[in-house]
Amino acid sequence: MSAKIADAVLMGQRIKEQRTLKGYSREKLAELADITPRFCYDIELGSKNMSLHTLCNIAAALSIPADYILFGPQSADDRYTPVTALIRTCPPDYLDHLTQIVSHFIQAVQKMEEE
Repeated sequence: MSAKIADAVLMGQRIKEQRTLKGYSREKLAELADITPRFCYDIELGSKNMSLHTLCNIAAALSIPADYILFGPQSADDRYTPVTALIRTCPPDYLDHLTQIVSHFIQAVQKMEEE
């Protein structure tokens, strides 16, 4: 079995993508992960490595698994990790509304593809 290798640049891209999806500024993520905004910037660029503790803090702040940050999607279902992480942050009282929004979006996309 071959070992998986984590790429710092790709890890940084996944972190930045999820931070943006959640609407967090770099400063907000840094605060939640207990790191400096500059270190957060360096991690997103892939120019600095992080400790396991920092990786876990960032993963928790972004509501995504640490292995997704490390290795990206490993299966077809993993492609949905950023979306499911956002859904998990939706307050329970609004899940019905979110379901309707997603349903309408998918129907519109399917209709566009049929044309």
